[in-house]
Amino acid sequence: MWARSLKRDVIALWIAARSSSTPLGARLAAGAVAAYALSPVDLIPDFIPVLGYLDDIVIVPLGIALAIRLIPPVLFADFRAQAAARSERPKSYIAAAIFAALWVLAATVTGVWLWRHFP
Repeated sequence: MWARSLKRDVIALWIAARSSSTPLGARLAAGAVAAYALSPVDLIPDFIPVLGYLDDIVIVPLGIALAIRLIPPVLFADFRAQAAARSERPKSYIAAAIFAALWVLAATVTGVWLWRHFP
């Protein structure tokens, strides 16, 4: 039950981030939280024992709570209703490409740094 409401709230934040009626600061926070929550890439990879699930258990819910507090309650109730009406997760191939490019860039920079410092 809790996981379903969390998923619904992430979708509602995604809708809020795209709505022009949401205040700008709340749009930015909602967009960042929704993008991170919906992204297959984690800040801390899941294969790291205990710490791997830290972002899923702590960071994402705290980010959701912060973003929800920034959005007016009446407006967010409407976004929740819209999210409940949607049955599947939103897909953005552009966002996926941006995340993939950022991770490739980070891996390249790390690789170059390691190559220079540890020949």
